[in-house]
Amino acid sequence: MSREKILEVKDLSVSFKTLHGTVKAVRKVSFDLYKGETLAVVGESGSGKSVTSRAIIGILAGNSIHEGGSIFFEGKDLMKIPEDEFHKLRGTKISMIFQDPMSSLNPIMKVGKQITEALILKLGMSKTDAKERALKLMNEVGIDQAEKRYYQYPFQFSGGMRQRIVIAIALANDAEILICDEPTTALDVTIQSQILELINKIKAERGLSVIFITHDLGVVANMSDRVAVMYAGKIVEYGDVDEIFYEPKHPYTWALLSSMPDLDSKEKLFAIPGTPPDMHHPPVGDAFAQRNKYALQIDFEQQPPMFKITDTHYAATWLQHEMAPKVKMPEILSRRIDRMQKRLNDVK
Repeated sequence: MSREKILEVKDLSVSFKTLHGTVKAVRKVSFDLYKGETLAVVGESGSGKSVTSRAIIGILAGNSIHEGGSIFFEGKDLMKIPEDEFHKLRGTKISMIFQDPMSSLNPIMKVGKQITEALILKLGMSKTDAKERALKLMNEVGIDQAEKRYYQYPFQFSGGMRQRIVIAIALANDAEILICDEPTTALDVTIQSQILELINKIKAERGLSVIFITHDLGVVANMSDRVAVMYAGKIVEYGDVDEIFYEPKHPYTWALLSSMPDLDSKEKLFAIPGTPPDMHHPPVGDAFAQRNKYALQIDFEQQPPMFKITDTHYAATWLQHEMAPKVKMPEILSRRIDRMQKRLNDVK
């Protein structure tokens, strides 16, 4: 059965003018998003994840430069439509949840008014209907005593409750795409779990398509259907969540998975050596080559193309070339994958 494609990002390139030159933040990024799925975009800070998401919702900084590429939604290229048309899409068709809920909320406006504001301005609802809808949304996102809390200010809510309010605002106008930009980073582990469960629940109930931006691969395992791994402004590997976790092919994906804390292992936690490249002057070849102990000579000379591994799994690494030496994933990662598969089989 064919899936319905709801968003297509094709060869997107975004740079930023700074005092020190031009930063190549996103370089020819391409991916599709299908109806009802969660696509996770993972990578270290500075890899271009958030810039990509901000381009989709049209809130790039004033010093940004659209170098090329397209973002197609409902037959229109979002990189070419005027701001007034984008304004109609933002919040109604595509919504976003940010890292820090306190920076998303007005500290001197009652939360009820902040939810109804979106309904009145975007949908033209009356104040009475908007309040009724807001209370329903507050209950839907798990806020008890909604009638009472409707009249409270953001500082009267905990971090987790503030994030629930932000989710309520994002869902107020029945958006089709929800972009979550590290929505649990500022929360403690217990609250993180509750927010992730809430996003999954609402996604299932509403048939939402979700783009989930994170650097935490532990979150990805439970949230996503497909995963795109980004490094230095490029997608270096993408595939179904099981392919990325159990059969990773790119050395950067190996490094990310190896650096995840594991309670079952007594081995020293792996750390990725070095630092990401200076994107004022992107490397000529594979951007990860300087930090990659498996790098070949060609990695320093030419950027690798996307090699097809399966119909759903692709990786941009010269190690997948037919003439490349056969290199196995690190032993620490191989043992971890064996443990994960054993746990999965025990559950079944």
